[in-house]
Amino acid sequence: MLQTLRNAFKAKEVRTRLIFTLLMLVVIRFGCQLPVPGVDRNFFAEWFKQQSGDAFNFFDAFTGGSFLNMSVFALNITPYITSSIIMQLLTIAIPKLEEMQRDGEDGRKKIAAITRYVTVGLALIESTAMAIGFGRSGLLQGDAKWLDYICVIAALTGGAAFIMWIGEQITEHGVGNGISVVLTINIISRMPQDLATLYEQFVKNASTVTMSVIAAVVIIAIILAMVVLVILLNDGVRRIPVQYAKKMQGRKTFGGNSTHIPLKINTAGVIPIIFASSLLQFPIVICQLLGYQGTGVWSEILKGLNSNNWFNPSLPQYNIGLVVYVVLVIFFAYFYTSITFNPLEVSNNMKKQGGFVPGIRPGKPTTDYLTGILNYVIFIGAVGLVIVAVIPIFFNGMFGADVSFGGTSLIIIVSVILETIKQVESLMLVRNYKGFLNA
Repeated sequence: MLQTLRNAFKAKEVRTRLIFTLLMLVVIRFGCQLPVPGVDRNFFAEWFKQQSGDAFNFFDAFTGGSFLNMSVFALNITPYITSSIIMQLLTIAIPKLEEMQRDGEDGRKKIAAITRYVTVGLALIESTAMAIGFGRSGLLQGDAKWLDYICVIAALTGGAAFIMWIGEQITEHGVGNGISVVLTINIISRMPQDLATLYEQFVKNASTVTMSVIAAVVIIAIILAMVVLVILLNDGVRRIPVQYAKKMQGRKTFGGNSTHIPLKINTAGVIPIIFASSLLQFPIVICQLLGYQGTGVWSEILKGLNSNNWFNPSLPQYNIGLVVYVVLVIFFAYFYTSITFNPLEVSNNMKKQGGFVPGIRPGKPTTDYLTGILNYVIFIGAVGLVIVAVIPIFFNGMFGADVSFGGTSLIIIVSVILETIKQVESLMLVRNYKGFLNA
């Protein structure tokens, strides 16, 4: 990886892209510290400490701490992520959007434009809810007037739109997928603080030097093991061989070559974890914003949905929420893959092009074969996702190791870094080909 970066900085075009990306990330980190005018940041920090659920911690990790700071980037990239997920689901439900997606580059540009409008709309709704909801509790300094509320709403909405624009500029003029890069740098920015917390809790405050060393080794080993597992999940591929029949056109023979269909082990990426976590945390967030603590059965349900109560030896009854979480992750892994990969469509395309899986007849037998392999691969990937997601929760419940970066964050970080390195290598490869052709 270091050799790739060295070679990249030697090439002017790639170096320019890398420097542009780094400058945009500096702008983002600066904006995450820039407070919204008229906001009492101390009030919000105190309110944040009183929240018992981990939903806001999860949100704050995705925003790189800007939510806790109540900066102009408090919403950060989350409205765009939500908008993208909504558009992906609507593409399946609305035929018009599905046609746009199949129209090639023009169709994708139209969908991207709609996604931007939806992002601004979501940011406006979220900023309005935050300004009014928190403003009534004391978020705004002094005697707040309607102009103060408008100022907060405009700042938060504008910040979300500006972050979206930066992400698109990184995609076009920088390196990697801009939105993913922004999300990754937000998560990484919180990791030093989390590592310092682990050091203070388990290493510095250990009873003996031996226990301190053991604790440090265990923490490093767990993090490395999770990173390795995420890399295996990200790069794991099941290759299905495909053979193309030979065709005679005049005196020339076409086809007859062999290839493969790559099925990624982690077919749905981090989406199942995000969907499952969001669904479980949604009732908690709503109740906390409304100030409702719950009574009787509802109180127990809310505690069961809170992942901070899972794996707690003194509260085993709340592990039912963990079971629901695991089931949801597996369900969304199958659900999201069914949206993005259609075995029937792949089988029909292969048949039209004269391709077939060796030993499997074209048509329905091929579709059934692909479906069976896909279901097997999805299950393996979902189990891997569950393991990566549950390990931090386990150590939080058993030992109180509360950190903002968990399985979801590691999957995003590793995936984005690997994809960005691959893009840098591809840019270097294209440059070498250009140099060869120009010579």
